[in-house]
Amino acid sequence: MKAIIGKKVGMTSIFQEGKFYGVTVLDVSDNVVTQVKKEDTDGYNAVQVGFDSKTEKASNNAEKGHFKKANAAVKRKVVEIRDYEFEKNVGETISVDTFAEGEVVSVIGTSKGKGFQWVVKRHGVHVVGMESHGQQ
Repeated sequence: MKAIIGKKVGMTSIFQEGKFYGVTVLDVSDNVVTQVKKEDTDGYNAVQVGFDSKTEKASNNAEKGHFKKANAAVKRKVVEIRDYEFEKNVGETISVDTFAEGEVVSVIGTSKGKGFQWVVKRHGVHVVGMESHGQQ
C-alpha cells in the first residue's frame, strides 16, 4: 500500500479541457520514516511516518529521543502504515514521487467538530432552559 500524510492548505481551481474543476491544495512536504517494524521483531510489517514539525519546547524527552534515532526534527503527527509497498530506511523521506501521474488515490480527511453551531447559525435555534455564556 502506498501512503503519505498531508495537511490541507487551501482551495483553488483549474480550467482543463473546457471544464472548470475545484482543487484542494495539500502540503505533503515533511514526511520522514521514524521507525521500521519487522515481522520477526514486532510481529507485523509497518513503517512509522512522522509529519509536521513542532518546536523542541512543545515536545517531551521521550519524543526527542525517538526522533533523534531518525535524525529528524520532532513531528506533530505520527502514523503507522502497515504493509508499505516500498523498502524504506529510518530517516528517509517520503515524497509525492511515490505516486504516478494519473493514479487514482483514496483520501481520508478529519473535519473539525463544531457541535450544534450549524443549527444555531442556519436555523436561528434558541437554547431553552438556563441561559449562560450569552445564549438566548
